[in-house]
Amino acid sequence: MNTKLYLGNLPFSIGEDYLQELFSQSGKVVSVKVPTDRETGRKRGFAFVEMESQAEAEAAVKAFNGHTIEGRQIVVNPARPSTKDRPRGKR
Repeated sequence: MNTKLYLGNLPFSIGEDYLQELFSQSGKVVSVKVPTDRETGRKRGFAFVEMESQAEAEAAVKAFNGHTIEGRQIVVNPARPSTKDRPRGKR
């Protein structure tokens, strides 16, 4: 399992500091990234959290997948590796 996690269905009000504090309950958080729209600057409703170890990442998935934040049930999964051949924004 990757130590980088994908968080989906986040409320737009959630910031990096909140996620850092929340996920530190499962272990050491290495980094938190909440992407924003280039044109509007609005948060996009998802984030990436990198945990220090695989065990901590697994603990975070178990603890927070399905967790409710501000009335929204969030999704926490291992992040898929980035692929260089796929154009951004296309699946």
